[in-house]
Amino acid sequence: MFTILLAEDDDSMRRFLSKALERAGYEVISYDNGADALEGLKENRVTLLLTDIVMPEMDGIELAKRGAELDPDMKIMFITGFAAVALQHYQEAPEKARILSKPIHLKDLVREVDRMLAA
Repeated sequence: MFTILLAEDDDSMRRFLSKALERAGYEVISYDNGADALEGLKENRVTLLLTDIVMPEMDGIELAKRGAELDPDMKIMFITGFAAVALQHYQEAPEKARILSKPIHLKDLVREVDRMLAA
């Protein structure tokens, strides 16, 4: 089973995404900020980091960079409602990372996650 660490500061979005991914057969560990999510990456073997970009305490780009240092094989996907911010900072992200813009339909998210984990 693949394990996904989800970092999303919006409570309802985090619950919504977690449930959809769990229904698709994934184990999901979720956090509401980047600093706690980094600790989660240190404590758990994670296949995919699915993170918002704009979050308190540590943004998703920094979380992804630090996560990639911990596990270079971990896949990274960003979800964000701030496309301009994402595009501006995307070049700082780990090179194989993917980005999805909110709002996103659950089946589209699951399809992208499936595709990324199958690669």
